[in-house]
Amino acid sequence: MHILNLGILAHVDAGKTSLTERLLHTAGVIDEIGSVDDGSTQTDSLALERRRGITIKAAVVSFVVDEVTVNLIDTPGHPDFIAEVERVLSVLDGAVLVVSAVEGVQAQTRVLMRTLLRLRIPTLIFVNKTDRRGADPERVLREIAAKLTPAALRNDAPDADVLAENNDAFLTAYLGDKVSQSLLRKEFEAQAKQSLAYPVFFGSAITGAGVPELITGVQRLLPAAESDVDGPVSGTVFKVERGPAGEKIAYVRMFSGTVRTRDRLPSDQKVTAISVFDRGSAVRSAQVTAGQIGKLWGLTEVRIGDAIGKPRAGAGRHHFAPPTLETVVVPVRPADKAALHPALTRLAEQDPLIDLRQDEIRQEISVSLYGEVQKEVIQATLADEFGVEVTFRETTTICVERPRGSGTAFEIIDKDPNPFLATVGLRVDPAPIGAGIDFRLEVELGSMPYSFVKAVDETVKETLRQGLHGWRVTDCVVTMTHSGYWARQSHSHGTFDKTMSSTAGDFRNLTPLVLMDALKEAGTTVYEPMHRFRLELPADTVGAVASVLAKLRAVPLNLGASSLLEGEIPAAKVHELQQRLPSLTRGEGVLESAFERYQPVTGEVPERPRTDQNPLNRKEYLLQVLRRVGV
Repeated sequence: MHILNLGILAHVDAGKTSLTERLLHTAGVIDEIGSVDDGSTQTDSLALERRRGITIKAAVVSFVVDEVTVNLIDTPGHPDFIAEVERVLSVLDGAVLVVSAVEGVQAQTRVLMRTLLRLRIPTLIFVNKTDRRGADPERVLREIAAKLTPAALRNDAPDADVLAENNDAFLTAYLGDKVSQSLLRKEFEAQAKQSLAYPVFFGSAITGAGVPELITGVQRLLPAAESDVDGPVSGTVFKVERGPAGEKIAYVRMFSGTVRTRDRLPSDQKVTAISVFDRGSAVRSAQVTAGQIGKLWGLTEVRIGDAIGKPRAGAGRHHFAPPTLETVVVPVRPADKAALHPALTRLAEQDPLIDLRQDEIRQEISVSLYGEVQKEVIQATLADEFGVEVTFRETTTICVERPRGSGTAFEIIDKDPNPFLATVGLRVDPAPIGAGIDFRLEVELGSMPYSFVKAVDETVKETLRQGLHGWRVTDCVVTMTHSGYWARQSHSHGTFDKTMSSTAGDFRNLTPLVLMDALKEAGTTVYEPMHRFRLELPADTVGAVASVLAKLRAVPLNLGASSLLEGEIPAAKVHELQQRLPSLTRGEGVLESAFERYQPVTGEVPERPRTDQNPLNRKEYLLQVLRRVGV
């Protein structure tokens, strides 16, 4: 039995969850098709999903087609939940991208397809809602070819010209007029499995039209999972949820090897129970093997993105932009303040990109966001699952800092003004855009205990979460240039004397001071996130819209036709543009917007309130740290 792990992706309201229901019904897994409007679908199991009629969390169901077991993963369509989609991409063998025959290609469709192309995930495209008024499948097919990929070919009539571009042998046969229908079909299937061709199907999830053909395409055009069950254990955790008793349940895709109940994983956590997906639901099993998706119990410390066994190459790499917005969460009832942080921590456990920032001074908690809908979902989830009612402060933009130049600093053990038993020297250098943070050594690794080096490495990365202006510092190389310590010493009666012996704590406490001194010498530039936008609107409204865009600091990059505006706009202004667009365009304007890049802030540099012990202010920092360690 072959296994295919299949993702269903789409823009919001394209009919993705309805298609999942139809596939399960056609495969005989369910007797009655659920309704998104009625909240009776298989995959939208959260109460909030049923109320809102949208998918928020990825869900897994299973069905069998001949000799292929398909694990179907339904993903969110709303762009605010793109992080959930990102986690699913890492475990897929193939995908079905759903496009509405009425609305056509949307901004989210383009974001998803660009990522599928980049990751070379074999993909089928299903043009849904062909039964609806206003449906225009041929127009949408042209849009798909123009906006998504020219390699999108009708499943029932693939274009041999396009296929010939990818295979010289097929090109030779084509030019010699020796391409039979069977050879054409064979080549089409081969290129679809290699992510060179993207078959397009047409139909309706509601009526079932075209769905049997799509199921046949899933079976014949997408590659089954590799299944080296005897190889080294290697899997990826792509979802974490809590069971009825509050226990952690990890969803894992196995790429190699076998995990069994009572196995102790390299993280020294013991697997206490396993379920695998079979014909619609998860059933208890003694093991989960290569190619399968399983649910593991017992991994109390597990997090999304963790490797089970040997990590895969490229694991942990992000495919979409990080959240660019944040807001302060405020409990409605002051008595709920103590319960708020653990509740948000539980949510962040299920979504690592909900980055929590706790400000101990102001007693406030901030969360990062992709958009306003995500804020509403956080609010409803806190109320429903934790009984904590909250409101939010105004949403603000998350900027980043990058070093302008190089800077160095060091402090020597037992020399004023250094109160810590550690020598640390650091140099900060700029790195290419997108490089992140790289920690390097110019001192010999054996010059002091590894635990001290690790303490400096970890503290550097933690400290750089807040730069000179309070924003996360990125795209830099931090090199350790000086090191020194006092070896462990004891009194004559054998007790350890920390006043004469260096500890990892000395290095953790000193590193922020040295790093910030080096960063001050280097200087930083604050960058704000920019979105690329594409705006279709009535020709007679272009002038009014262009005027508003200028006030919102939008920069036109390509004016195109008279009714098409393209350019870049600060992420902080996108929501305002969305709100003003209907009145400016009589409700006819269509806006596509997605994160593009960071650009230097012009004018007044925005400052972010610090939530750390402020190593920029040596006196304040030492007062807090020395008080904490009891010096």
